[in-house]
Amino acid sequence: MSDINRFDIESLGASEYMSPLELSTVKGDRIFNFVSESDRLLFDLSMDHYNQCLTDGVTPICMEKAGPRQDIFFDCGNATAAIVTCGGLCPGINNVIRGLVMALHYFYGVKKIIGIPYGYEGLNPEKGHELVELTPDKVKDIHQFGGTFLGSSRGGQDVSVMVDTLEDNKVDMLFAIGGDGTLKGVNAIGEEISKRGAKISVVGIPKTIDNDIDLIDESFGFETAFDVASPILRDAHNEATGAYNGISIIKLMGRDSGFIAASAALAMPVVNFVLIPEMDFALDGEDGFLKTLEKRLKQKKHAVIVVAEGAGQQLFKDRQIVTDASGNVQHEDIGVFLKEKISEYFKGRSPVTIKYIDPSYIVRCAPANSSDSVYCSGLAYHAVHGAMAGKTKFVASRVNNRYVYIPISEVTKKRKKIDLEGEFWFSVLQSTGQPFFLG
Repeated sequence: MSDINRFDIESLGASEYMSPLELSTVKGDRIFNFVSESDRLLFDLSMDHYNQCLTDGVTPICMEKAGPRQDIFFDCGNATAAIVTCGGLCPGINNVIRGLVMALHYFYGVKKIIGIPYGYEGLNPEKGHELVELTPDKVKDIHQFGGTFLGSSRGGQDVSVMVDTLEDNKVDMLFAIGGDGTLKGVNAIGEEISKRGAKISVVGIPKTIDNDIDLIDESFGFETAFDVASPILRDAHNEATGAYNGISIIKLMGRDSGFIAASAALAMPVVNFVLIPEMDFALDGEDGFLKTLEKRLKQKKHAVIVVAEGAGQQLFKDRQIVTDASGNVQHEDIGVFLKEKISEYFKGRSPVTIKYIDPSYIVRCAPANSSDSVYCSGLAYHAVHGAMAGKTKFVASRVNNRYVYIPISEVTKKRKKIDLEGEFWFSVLQSTGQPFFLG
């Protein structure tokens, strides 16, 4: 596929039904119009890309605009939808579940909505998890709580078995809420469906607290995560300043990407060091972290250190690579490691008081804040519009602050990471005052 059409979305076939939504092309002209299949939004908004396209005489790379279509693929009254949540917890999952159910029921009149319990395990009958019926009344209040109403699990199941379950239950649309592994899983389900010639739409809604889904502006729950983490940093700063040479170490989530740690530090600018997976750093040496920390204590008599869980893994000798059920590498505990190394370094040099705080699981179980709640509803609604139009193997998301549809295969090619030469990381360095390089 060329760059020009790399973002084209697959379709189950011709749309033969009229949407039940009464928008401006149906009644009047005072409300939102249907989105045309020809509506596209530019991916790269830079002037350099625009000029290069003019020079080369090519069409800029575009994405499909998300939204309701006038012609839809499924017969609303006879359609069945299913929802599954997979992977780790994240703020906003229940908001998305609620949004999907409400949109399917009230926008399109879908009468049967199935909840798949405990992730992809729920699509494997051998696991013994019974499917549940979802109604507006059952989900109307779940947005007030963190976690997932449906339960979750890590790891995949046999794709053929999962598709058998979908077919046995006459599912027409599957909405999978999850991160990189979940999205790859639902794409594989979509591939198996295509091989069978079945007409089931599979849709991904990108969920990862680490904000490491490529191409999109951000994944839902991320903003809540650093919002919840910010007052913890404030309190950690109070702990640090309350003692002579006080040091607070706060470990936040961020397996491969340090967006939560960096964003929380920007939101609560009392942090002096941010250590992230994208940045290798040395402990020892004149420009190493420990010496730099010592200089900080001599000047200010306290320090606040925020470390992402995946940072500094290169510092562990004889490290054994172990993965979880989702295939993610399980990292060594960098927070405890730093506490021990700092304590060893300052022993016999000067007295220090170290406080170690790990609020990771509290952060990820929080309910969505107002901003994330709005985002979750938008993702849910646009996912439903796309599925009803017969689109498949896509994610509903936001790029350049506009809702779009992107093929799952494009967002799962690599993980999004902080650009150490980019403006965002430079902002973190300016806020903390830490050196550009440590070691």
